[in-house]
Amino acid sequence: MRAFHTTPNAILDLHGTGRLVSLVGAHLVESGYLVDSREQAAWLNSLPALARHLQQLGYGDLDALVEFQLPRSSRRVDVILGGAAPESGGDTYLVVELKQWSAATRYDDAENLVAVNGMGQPQLHPGVQVQAYCNYLVDFLVKLHEFPATVHGMAYLHNATRQRVSHLVAAERKRTYQSMVFTLGEEEKFARYLRMKFAAGRESRAVHRLLASPVRPSRQLLALAAQEIGRRQHFILLDDQREAYELVMRALRWAAAGRRKRVVVISGGPGSGKSAIALSLLATLAEGGHAVAHATGSKAFTLSLQRYAHARDAGPHQRTRPLFSFFRDFMNVAPDSVDVLICDEAHRMRERSDRNGVSGSMPQVEELIQAAKVPVFLLDDYQVVRPNEVGTVGMIVEAAGRLDLDVDVVNLGAQFRCGGSPRYERWVLHLLGLALSHPYRWLGDDDFYLGVVDSPETMEAVLRQRNAEGMTARISAGFCWDWTKQPQRGRLVSDVRIGNWHRPWNAYGNHPPKGVPAGSYWATDPRGFTQIGCIYTAQGFEYDWSGVILGDDLVVRNGRFVSQPNQSRDVAIIGTAERPRIARNADRLIRNAYKVLLTRGLRGCLVYSVDEETQEFLRNLIPSILDEKAHEAPGVYPVGDDLGRRAPVQPREELTGQDR
Repeated sequence: MRAFHTTPNAILDLHGTGRLVSLVGAHLVESGYLVDSREQAAWLNSLPALARHLQQLGYGDLDALVEFQLPRSSRRVDVILGGAAPESGGDTYLVVELKQWSAATRYDDAENLVAVNGMGQPQLHPGVQVQAYCNYLVDFLVKLHEFPATVHGMAYLHNATRQRVSHLVAAERKRTYQSMVFTLGEEEKFARYLRMKFAAGRESRAVHRLLASPVRPSRQLLALAAQEIGRRQHFILLDDQREAYELVMRALRWAAAGRRKRVVVISGGPGSGKSAIALSLLATLAEGGHAVAHATGSKAFTLSLQRYAHARDAGPHQRTRPLFSFFRDFMNVAPDSVDVLICDEAHRMRERSDRNGVSGSMPQVEELIQAAKVPVFLLDDYQVVRPNEVGTVGMIVEAAGRLDLDVDVVNLGAQFRCGGSPRYERWVLHLLGLALSHPYRWLGDDDFYLGVVDSPETMEAVLRQRNAEGMTARISAGFCWDWTKQPQRGRLVSDVRIGNWHRPWNAYGNHPPKGVPAGSYWATDPRGFTQIGCIYTAQGFEYDWSGVILGDDLVVRNGRFVSQPNQSRDVAIIGTAERPRIARNADRLIRNAYKVLLTRGLRGCLVYSVDEETQEFLRNLIPSILDEKAHEAPGVYPVGDDLGRRAPVQPREELTGQDR
């Protein structure tokens, strides 16, 4: 772990000579962070305030770890104080979250969010924030596994009186010794607390043991994860899915026996069961007490898995969240620091990890391989949708070869998404020019419905009916409309406009207007139906019925699809206004994006293009849902007949099925 190791007395000395900000900043830059003016202001104002108070109470020699980086995370704790307990002499720690706030009020009806003057976004209750830090440390540092009571937490609001943050302290009866809040004017209360917590004088062994502690999930955390995932798990692994699972378990046994390290690569198309394997492995390994982690390169996918793994409503304090992380979180971790690292959606790997603008020292794939005794990669080569995504089976095998490691590759042939219809996935590949032969007419499939609609109004009406019948439905579109990220008058802006029809994109950020899910949960929250999803919120998810609107970035000319990158609004394709640049592989990225969107549906897909020539081309290949003869083709039903009403499934509030 990394931290700026100092004492309250030293902080005040550095502050007095004007060197505090520069030295703390230099430490962070050396650790791979970029420093902004807001952080510098916090060090200038909050650190001396805490240090001065500690010095006045006779604790100026306590060890202080400033900007302590949480293990396996890019997040940092403001200060950890370490020393000896007054009676036992054992190690004791105080995690401190510093706030410069002068006032804060409750944010609407959200118990754990507060509104702070001058800050546009709601803020997490600092008591909840610091308690999560304490839980995280106990869960991941071996030094603290058996002694969680040695870790206390407090939020220190040195500019606020108790009256001006009454909401923060009114609920203190619900708080614990890890979520206390101290404000201006509570000096005597703070003094009594410190005397109970720390002996006088300095005892540096406590912080040295903390800094040197091995990183490993605690058995309690693994047991909780196994319980939560197992409680919701309903995956039956078949054939090559089970083969892949068994190869991972074999590699783990070999690692325990000291045999040669193996890399496991699991490749498959949409709905082939990749994430079913991932969650099955996670539950089994956690139950067995193995140090296991799940990582992806997708914010939406990771957050939804965090929510899925927790049986209750997702909250900022849920304990199992750290087991679900991002590829970049394994930048610069010690080799073989976890037993099994499950890299899901591995096609979204980057060439190098990036943390706050600082790149990793080696290719990201090598970081991930070296981080675990058994690295596992699950991917689909056809789902690379951004220029900086480089994950392919060949690339992983090549990287393993450079490291002189053996590789097991499993190709999942079964199809669980798209009604279990491999026929449909092949048809999509041919349609989009991702296969060698020409597009051809869809002849139908008993297990999957495909229809072209004459307008977005018709698409929405049909899908709304499917929703009303207990199925799940979403509309997604190519990224061909501007996206107004800030709500106006408490509502999302309807950016996607086609004639008189208009709808908003999915919400941006974690605090959308009331009644609207955050963008990361667009695909899994029932309220997502009223927004239009994009490739970044749809990828990795599934729903019963999918509506796909093709924009002007992919149109038909002379009987074949051609891409028009200049019609895209995706900065990954066209760059920014300040630095416009068409991505070198823009054509393939656009086709891959539509391949992803067209394969999200479990039971059916409705298609519409804003381009007239493209729409006519689609009508010649796909039965119209208004064509009274459409039902003559197997698996094709007109509106008003029996459109996809075979065995409706229950609405999904969370991730379900074979591939999440």
